[in-house]
Amino acid sequence: MRKRSKLYRARLAAIDSQKAYSIAEGMAALKKMPACKFDESVEVACRLGVDTRQSDQVVRGAVSLPHGTGKSLRVVVIASGDAAQAAQAAGADIVGYEELLERIKGGWLEFDIMIATPAAMQKVRTLGKVLGPRGLMPNPKTGTVTDDTAAAVKEAKAGRVEYRADKGGCVHVPVGKLSFPADKLAENAMTVLHAIMRARPSTTKGSYLLSATASSTMSPGVHLDIRELVKA
Repeated sequence: MRKRSKLYRARLAAIDSQKAYSIAEGMAALKKMPACKFDESVEVACRLGVDTRQSDQVVRGAVSLPHGTGKSLRVVVIASGDAAQAAQAAGADIVGYEELLERIKGGWLEFDIMIATPAAMQKVRTLGKVLGPRGLMPNPKTGTVTDDTAAAVKEAKAGRVEYRADKGGCVHVPVGKLSFPADKLAENAMTVLHAIMRARPSTTKGSYLLSATASSTMSPGVHLDIRELVKA
């Protein structure tokens, strides 16, 4: 068994592991834990009652956080003509087409989000083995395949996050930095949880949201009370 650090043990002792905290209480509990030497990321993790092996039970989407992520995201756009100009004006870090795709094919992956127009996707899909495993492939469900490149760039820069259930039905989504005020972390977390609830597949039987926790980079998970969400 991996030995827990002194900081982790101290943080674990600061919370009640048997308690289900409200969203606001959970974020406040994270901020009250003994401090780390860097500004940690905060994420919410959910376990869903879905079978992602079934194509009609895939849970995937994107949502804009009201208070952003606290991280500066590098956005590239694959487009030409007016769509490329609009993306550039909206603040995209790099805009290009065939030359940019060749650069990525050669191993350059120094970006966080890729946006592409529908017309460009035929060529973007040829990089599936490069982009797919890293979660960088544009997808209509996450708003990254669109002709409105300006809006997509602005949303990405403002703090849009993507979510996707893994093979075990678990979703991990960043909701900000530990330096954020607790109320802003709570609002971001609630926004994410509501988005995941709205994404429930119609074919899902029984309970959908099974559990949820909040944690920072170096902290144990704080169990969240999901009853309010399940009743909504």
